[in-house]
Order: sequence, then structure tokens, then C-alpha cells
Amino acid sequence: MNKKLKNEELNRLSNEEFKSAQKHKIVIVLDNIRSLNNVGSVFRTADAFLIEKIFLCGVTGTPPNKEIEKTALGATSSVNWNFFKTTLEAVDHLKQNNYTVCAVEQAQGSTLLNHFVWNNFPLALIFGNEVYGVEQEVVDLCDHVIEIPQGGTKHSLNIAVSTGIVLWQIIKDKFK
Repeated sequence: MNKKLKNEELNRLSNEEFKSAQKHKIVIVLDNIRSLNNVGSVFRTADAFLIEKIFLCGVTGTPPNKEIEKTALGATSSVNWNFFKTTLEAVDHLKQNNYTVCAVEQAQGSTLLNHFVWNNFPLALIFGNEVYGVEQEVVDLCDHVIEIPQGGTKHSLNIAVSTGIVLWQIIKDKFK
């Protein structure tokens, strides 16, 4: 029988332990995300997967914010983040620091997520606005475009869901 674990049995890191833990060399870039709930969910996902940092760009809300905290559940205290006025500024900063920059978007010439290989190089993943996606001028500067295969009628996923799917696919082998 499978016994559900209690919180104290999960052996979770404290904020201090999280801050000093080795992180995956991944920065999540949020390109003009409107929903503060989505922002909070991304913080929580970044915490779960030991992601290095989140870049919040443009109109994307920033902590401290009670609406972000509703879904972040404290992850705004553990995950490092920076704000950039524009996503283009964030991409410039990442490229100057030798990150491979990838937009997660549906685009001509994209690489399907299940074919994308990450080899521990510093990686930045850009997730776009809930309606418009990643700005074209940002896509133009990316080293790769990664696309999540989809078969339904909507051909879009919530940004927080997309973040979880992409991160898990990229780092799942690190949890063996």
C-alpha cells in the first residue's frame, strides 16, 4: 500500500539550503506575462526543479505581491529573480553571459521539445505572453526555438503549464 507522506517526511530544503544548493544552469525568462497567478506558479515550479533564476520582463509582475504569492507559496523567497524593462535587455544580458537562449514558441523551423537535448550548458528559456506569445523581435535573437508538440484544437497551453512541461523534459534525467 502507498502511504501518502506528511510534509515533515518530504525532506524539503529550507530557504537557506535552497539558496546554497547546486542549481540547474537554467534561467526562465517571462516575456510580458499578464497573470500574476502564472508568475507565482512559475516561481513554484522553478523552486521544485532547482532552477538558477527567473527574469521578469516588461509588464510581468514582480514580488512582493499577494497575487503572485497565492500560487508561489513562498517560492519568491527561495528563487532568485531579476527585473528587466524589456525582454530584449534580458536576452542581451544572457548572451553577454554565454547562455544559450531558447524561445518556447510555435515557429517555422522550431525543434520539437522531445528532440531538444540539453547538455548542462547555461540555458535560458523564454516563455511568452498568454495571448501573443514570445515577441517576434525576441524570437529573432534566440539560438533555438523549442515547440511543445500538441494535437488538440487550441494549439496553446497555459504559460505555467508550458514551463513545467519544458523544464521536466529538459532535466528529467538529472533526477535518476
